[in-house]
Amino acid sequence: MTMPFDRILAVDFETSWGREVKLGFSCQTNEEYLRDPRFKAWGLSWKEVHTDDTPVWVRRNGIQAWADRIDWTRTAIVCQNTQFDGSILAWHYGVQPCFMFDTLSMGRALHGVEVGNSLKVLAERYGLPPKGDGLSPSENILDELPFDVEQTLADYCKHDTWLCEQIFLRMLPGYPSKELRLIDLTLRMYTRPLLVLDGAMLEPAIEEERQAREELLARLGVEEAALASNDKFAAVLEGMGIEPPTKISKTTGEKAFAFAKNDALFQAMMNSDNEAVALLCEARLKVKSTLQRTRAQRFLDISRRGPLPFPVNYYGAATGRYTASKGSQINLQNLKRGSFLRKAITAPERHVLVVGDLSQIEPRVLAWLADYDTLLNIFKSGGDPYATFGSGMFSIPGMTKDSHPVERQSAKSALLGCGYQLGWASFAAQLLTGFLGAPPKRYTKAEARQLGVTAKDVDIFLGSDHNMKAMEAIPHSCTAQELLIHCLAAQAIITRYRATAQPVVRLWELFQNLISYSLFKGNEYRHKCLTFRKEEIVLPNGMSLRYPDLQPEGDGRRIQWTYADGKKRSKLYAGKITNNVVQGTARIVMTDGMLRIDKRYPVAGTVHDEAIAVAPESEAEEAKNWVLAQMTIEPSYLPGIPLSASGGVHKRYGLAKD
Repeated sequence: MTMPFDRILAVDFETSWGREVKLGFSCQTNEEYLRDPRFKAWGLSWKEVHTDDTPVWVRRNGIQAWADRIDWTRTAIVCQNTQFDGSILAWHYGVQPCFMFDTLSMGRALHGVEVGNSLKVLAERYGLPPKGDGLSPSENILDELPFDVEQTLADYCKHDTWLCEQIFLRMLPGYPSKELRLIDLTLRMYTRPLLVLDGAMLEPAIEEERQAREELLARLGVEEAALASNDKFAAVLEGMGIEPPTKISKTTGEKAFAFAKNDALFQAMMNSDNEAVALLCEARLKVKSTLQRTRAQRFLDISRRGPLPFPVNYYGAATGRYTASKGSQINLQNLKRGSFLRKAITAPERHVLVVGDLSQIEPRVLAWLADYDTLLNIFKSGGDPYATFGSGMFSIPGMTKDSHPVERQSAKSALLGCGYQLGWASFAAQLLTGFLGAPPKRYTKAEARQLGVTAKDVDIFLGSDHNMKAMEAIPHSCTAQELLIHCLAAQAIITRYRATAQPVVRLWELFQNLISYSLFKGNEYRHKCLTFRKEEIVLPNGMSLRYPDLQPEGDGRRIQWTYADGKKRSKLYAGKITNNVVQGTARIVMTDGMLRIDKRYPVAGTVHDEAIAVAPESEAEEAKNWVLAQMTIEPSYLPGIPLSASGGVHKRYGLAKD
């Protein structure tokens, strides 16, 4: 790939900082801080990469003149956290480099998301001189820097700039050019925001939500404080004759209230036939879910400051998937479909938002990797794999999404989960809390019978100590008999999937063998677009899934593999490898499409397998068709895979596809 620049500048800003600054600005996010009218950049240090020049300090009053002298149409930048430094350049000095690199993003991809990739850590990792400690004298200074403090800060900043350049030069060789373009695209989604928030919609929506919450509390006759506190909420339940549900905390190992919205026992109360209890739980969620209120208020505040920077981390997950930027406090990856928050996100004037969403990309990639021709043929014909699988599960010929929505949803949950070697106990537990965002589900005796469960199956299940212990560990609010039926049904689904999807089972067997043969012993093995090596699996884009310090544990009869995952050790098994390679490959399909789209229409954001592009109103329908076409181009590394995408176009994000 030909890069659009003649030179690269390593850049690092120093700005006002400290507890008093935070308190004075009342800022909780970088966006708030950087857009505050009181924001101050004390200066910057810069150095041209690939030269022997020493870094140069530019004082605060000289930054604009420095920026104006540079031809940014042919100049790229690299920073340790380019989302931060690039935003200062763009929002305060009108600078838009033709390309942006970021050592923090590159570090996540090369070394993992759990090991830390700060400048200090990266310098240590590459054997460079340590990061300096000249920042502290400038702490909490809000007006002017004393001369000696500025000198100390300048030396500190120049050393950081040099470190950034040296780290970049060590990371760059062999780094895939497509991934560098993706880093640049991701940074532009934040530093050059295109999405506009509709404050006129947000204000009344926030007020309506407040009124609804207060009306519900008044109807129940309880105070907000009584629902916000676990102990007080438990007391309210006891006053209604309800035993507060409990669980064993994974953190402390001790008994705790099961009041989280994803707890099976709390979900059971939410779906209770007792209307008062169900309403109480609804009120509890409205009170505890400050996320919706806080995010709505943050949206409103941002709308008053400017366009919406799209805050996501490139390579936020080990598989390369995007994650929400932790400090943004407006996670755009989990906006509820149909919510007013989605509808409040709009296109710029005289433009529309074009949304393209890859359809069932992970099941398609799994089927392709496993040579699961039956499933691939369903995708190729445009059929519904969930309904097809559901027809076999429940013995219902001709099932469709409309004719049997509940059974199809169960089949969807099974097909998505079972492909990653999900066991029946985990499947049963997740169904009770809502599998992959679906409503909670508990199988009945009639459904178990439909799934082919017999009295003999019951006897075999009850005769297994392992099954009984696994069932007892599942949080539940139903009777023992109801839980048994539910578990038998979940087990039947898992068994039926594995009997039907033999190609996937064989893929698990291959991956399990490759843990020892390749990942541990170092024998290279290629399976289609994947290359297995010592402690890594190379994906089709040249990036790797890493399993450092892989070690076997066990007595020789039953070996369990673990690897260093940051400060902890995690288990590695065939199902996890399947999940990782499928997610990693699906992510590449998605981001390849984003890069193609961005050549014609700028990509303003991405949510899971969805790209959000901005196009002129006059090209709305043409843009939609073009975006979907770019997303479904057959990748050279997945020959023959049938891809599909759905989408739409609208002024408002929440109406473009919802």
